[in-house]
Amino acid sequence: MATRPELILASSSPRRLALLNQIGIEPEHLVPSHVDETPERGELARKLATRLANIKALTSQLKAQQSGIADNALVLAADTVVALGRRILPKAETMDEAASALRLLSGRSHRVYTGVCLLNAAGQARRRLVETKIRFKRLSAREIESYLASAEWRDKAGGYAIQGIAGAFVQKLSGSYHAVVGLPLYETAALLSGAGYPVEFNWLNQAGLSGV
Repeated sequence: MATRPELILASSSPRRLALLNQIGIEPEHLVPSHVDETPERGELARKLATRLANIKALTSQLKAQQSGIADNALVLAADTVVALGRRILPKAETMDEAASALRLLSGRSHRVYTGVCLLNAAGQARRRLVETKIRFKRLSAREIESYLASAEWRDKAGGYAIQGIAGAFVQKLSGSYHAVVGLPLYETAALLSGAGYPVEFNWLNQAGLSGV
């Protein structure tokens, strides 16, 4: 019987880890991949999300190999990009950047692209790209100021976190809510299953613990 592959998450994001945990998956290793996320000249959001997910997976796999933990492991990486038309909104690092993004998104629809890449030990890749359309309500100056004071925007693509206070800004969402948070669960589970990872491995144990 083949040995169950281990899973390496190429991220230290508590959001992505929590999303995996939601579907009963606990990665054996966290190997963050810190890469340059600057878009290439003329690069569109969907291509950027795919490219960065690929680079993150490859970088994490190389680090894992150097640490001797990649012999029988799958590497999972994801990247989320927010775009208004052709304009890519970067991760907000300052309050001014977050304020600018929120003013742009106010009362308008934008798209969120989440690229997912899964590498097996042989370096073969499986990929998905998930597109979600979101419409924000028109934000008042007070709402923007109050949200900025919450600091939820820090290091978030587009200057907001949909799983937090900014959920109150969303008038309509078409696509995957989990992808906007950071990891599309349906697509991720399908990639893992297709690569031989037993997604349901812990489900029965969890059911037993809950008394079902």
